[in-house]
Amino acid sequence: MNTQKVCCIIPPSPFLLDERVFMSLGLLKVAAVIEKYFQVDVLDLSGISNYKNVVDDYLLSNQPFVVCITVTTPQLPSVSEIVSVIRKKAPKTKIIIGGPHVTLTHSAFLRETKHGEYGRANKAFERIKELADILVAGDGEKAILEALGSDVQKVISADDPKGNLFLQVNELDSAPWPDRDLVDVNSYKYFVDGERALSVVTQLGCPFGCGFCGGRNSPSFRMKRSRSIQSVIAEIESLYHKYGVKGFMFYDDELNVNHHFFIDLMSEIIKLQDRLGIKFRLRGFIKSQLFNEEQAEYMYKAGFRWILTGFESASPQMLVNMNKVATVEENTRCIEIGKKYHLKVKALMSVGHPGESERTVLQTRDWLINVKPDDFDITIITVYPGTPYYDEAKPHDESNKVWIYRHRGGDVLYSKEIDYAETANFYKGDPNGGYESFVFTDYLSPKDIVTLRNNVEAEVRKTLGIPYPSSAHAVKYEHSMGQFGVLKSSSGFK
Repeated sequence: MNTQKVCCIIPPSPFLLDERVFMSLGLLKVAAVIEKYFQVDVLDLSGISNYKNVVDDYLLSNQPFVVCITVTTPQLPSVSEIVSVIRKKAPKTKIIIGGPHVTLTHSAFLRETKHGEYGRANKAFERIKELADILVAGDGEKAILEALGSDVQKVISADDPKGNLFLQVNELDSAPWPDRDLVDVNSYKYFVDGERALSVVTQLGCPFGCGFCGGRNSPSFRMKRSRSIQSVIAEIESLYHKYGVKGFMFYDDELNVNHHFFIDLMSEIIKLQDRLGIKFRLRGFIKSQLFNEEQAEYMYKAGFRWILTGFESASPQMLVNMNKVATVEENTRCIEIGKKYHLKVKALMSVGHPGESERTVLQTRDWLINVKPDDFDITIITVYPGTPYYDEAKPHDESNKVWIYRHRGGDVLYSKEIDYAETANFYKGDPNGGYESFVFTDYLSPKDIVTLRNNVEAEVRKTLGIPYPSSAHAVKYEHSMGQFGVLKSSSGFK
């Protein structure tokens, strides 16, 4: 093994109520590739309040030749600060940045460039190019080895299915599993029906084209690629034996996109439990209009007790405008099937779509009260790079800080231009009044959207007796070297 050291950084997510819930599997997969060739340190800054001090302390005693950072759009302000520390303390260290924000912004940039335009996607991409020596867009498992080489181009794209860096379906099983030993697994607390749980992913990509969803023009996010069922079962069994967990959160976009694959997977999970003599407790996302009674029956037998579904709205008009490809009737049927088979349903709702009005928001309120999900949340739409709401928007004629997405039916969505490297409060606010809207419509101002969202959530929770999510269990760590498992290495715990 090369004695040179690579440091992989998981940035904080201060916008979350609890950052130590799901570990960053994408970065841990990339780290598992790197550690075959180099010594790897992982700085896990999730939930660390003084994360810049952690990076500073690390660089005082370590000299990695490369730092790799993963970033989602809401994490970009934190990543910007981390990069500033690295540039100051270790100016010769190469910085590689990848992850969803890079992939989505690169996709938006390519689309804009193809149309001969220079707009906010170009500016957003230039913004992240300023932060890194090398950007990796798309799948990181093979691209990272190219990025670690010498004389490398500034942008490495692994988001082209015809390119040699894009993970083909037949390569998914040969790619390493996330090396969870590179983080403090015991510091992550998540439970499904009372069982401590870890997260797994069985397939990549979602083929649907919802207007608010990132990656609709990015093949690595759009193209459905499934691992073999044998590989998934082997990973689940390994996690059970290694960490003693019997709970699993399936973090696929939509578990039931492929009905036959899904039924076969559930059947093998049932067989695994019978062989081990245990009972799993499972949770995951499904697509409502594809959900049926056969799936529900198999899910319950496999150990599922919770399903989550992005119903988004109970307004037929909004469902069309967001290109959800689902009806209110199908969404209602989904909840009814879940209840019939003793599966608790969390309804994921959102407001701020093209043409949103008080009437459409109240339709969502009335539907939630009528169908009575076991849990729900309501978020305000953000126009991320890589979403149709962002990629297909045009500049406002009267303001260079406002963009307009126009649905083919005529309804529009206005979005304020955001510097994602500076503004973090656009993602998902504190449910106790911490939301801010950066979108508006012809019928609702940003303030109107926030007020309606807050009022609807309060009324539904009161009517259904569903408490607000509590942050009381969340822990914010004040790091001091040696007192908390922030740093782990492929050569042992630091």
